[in-house]
Amino acid sequence: MEQHHKNHIDTTKENEIQVTISYQNKVFKLYLEDDEGNGPELELNHEKLLHLIIVSEDLNEYFHLHPVQKNEQAFEIDIVLTGHSYMAFVDIKPKRKNYTIKGITVPTGDNIDRHNMSTGLNIDKQGTKEINGVIVEFQHDSFETGKDIKLNFNIKNAIAEPYLGALGHVVIIDEKVENFIHVHPISDESTLFQTQFDKPGLYKLWAEFKFDGEVTVYPYVIKVV
Repeated sequence: MEQHHKNHIDTTKENEIQVTISYQNKVFKLYLEDDEGNGPELELNHEKLLHLIIVSEDLNEYFHLHPVQKNEQAFEIDIVLTGHSYMAFVDIKPKRKNYTIKGITVPTGDNIDRHNMSTGLNIDKQGTKEINGVIVEFQHDSFETGKDIKLNFNIKNAIAEPYLGALGHVVIIDEKVENFIHVHPISDESTLFQTQFDKPGLYKLWAEFKFDGEVTVYPYVIKVV
């Protein structure tokens, strides 16, 4: 698999970081261990050591969180998960260690069989959405596998503020909740993104922008051929 995007899943490399999670009493905990049994040394990745993405397995719920580091191996954060089944994606940049972002089932105690689930995603026909009074127009190249695809978010009536070292963030997850892509703008002054898709199918995209100190998320369902 071509490693076009640095955070795209690369299944050709051995994963040298083990991620263990737990969720009890509304507290989400992560434990990181490298192949030598130590806590991995992490690089800052857009102002944070760790980005935690949690989605419900029907992709209706989306959380982008930044757990607090408790020691060299442990992170935790309070969160209320009210549904039945969730997947977590832990986005980190370990120094000198290979790491592949893979979905981890969140142990909520009543997870259902994900293989029998259907997300029931409906492709967004309209690219323009208004959320919290801010209108964003999503313009893009045709979604084809193996090609560099530009994703442009034209903000109509507001000005995006810097958020985690960029003017926006885009997370894309496939319908099977297996493939994870975290994309940042092509420049610090832009809301233009570029990525690649290795497999056809339905994907859900969440574009995050910060207006007046608040982060707003714009979701889109797309089809890649």
